[in-house]
Amino acid sequence: MKTSLAPIGFIGTGVMGSSMAGHLLKAGHPVMVYTRTRERAQSLLDRGAGWADSPAEVASRAEVVITMVGHPSDVRSVYLDKTGVLKGMQANGLAIDMTTSSPSLAREIYERAKAGRASALDAPVSGGDIGAREARLSIMVGGDREAFDRARPILERLGKNVVYQGPAGQGQHCKLCNQIVVAGTMIGMVEALVYAKKTGLDPEVVLATIGQGAAGSWSLSNLAPRILRGDLAPGFMIEHFVKDMNLALEECRNRKTSLPGLELVCRLYEALRKKGHGRKGTQALSLAFEEN
Repeated sequence: MKTSLAPIGFIGTGVMGSSMAGHLLKAGHPVMVYTRTRERAQSLLDRGAGWADSPAEVASRAEVVITMVGHPSDVRSVYLDKTGVLKGMQANGLAIDMTTSSPSLAREIYERAKAGRASALDAPVSGGDIGAREARLSIMVGGDREAFDRARPILERLGKNVVYQGPAGQGQHCKLCNQIVVAGTMIGMVEALVYAKKTGLDPEVVLATIGQGAAGSWSLSNLAPRILRGDLAPGFMIEHFVKDMNLALEECRNRKTSLPGLELVCRLYEALRKKGHGRKGTQALSLAFEEN
């Protein structure tokens, strides 16, 4: 198989998935897409992608299937329903789930794929809409090493930091580590902006200053300026971040571990979600302080 030209099925063409599938098209892969709302895939269809009517059809027509959907329930449906990926997966096919999802579900999909003589990887990403557009995502991969080596040339079309984490589910565990760090960074960033304004500092000057020191981070460089512009459009939606934090907290409960910082940030975001802000970007954490 010439991996660089492998027919690829792509399921989920949202904020990030559309850019990711576009990179694969640009690289020369035949790409077959499926999403629940066909209109969301129209730009890819206009560029030459094919359309399938179900996840199973995608899997039956592609050597590699990539999924980038919203929630673990979506992942379960896409893979395990009667019209799901595993119903159509070819022998020796490869499924790569890039959704941030449950580690236990990743292991279940891996086992089900293996029983059907196919392979499955969990490969969640970090980098948001910007990383997806610029093909510089960080990709954390769990599954068999042989499957990772096979997938790597494809994943390197999508990201600049593609790292094997270990057996099935370990990619998801690594992503949850990422989200724990992001949660702490977000509240620190927003509180710093609140403090700067209260003390009469120019927040833009503050950002330019502290971003060059130990406080520097991706969130500070990319999301704090959006807050100052009043731009709360999603690169990554609050409702998805709440899902990720709850996945991490569930894993903590299973291991009798407490992460009080994560619990606090999750409560703040959950309150915003309940007030109708769930589809805003994660930088909308600033609203929690404005509304208080």
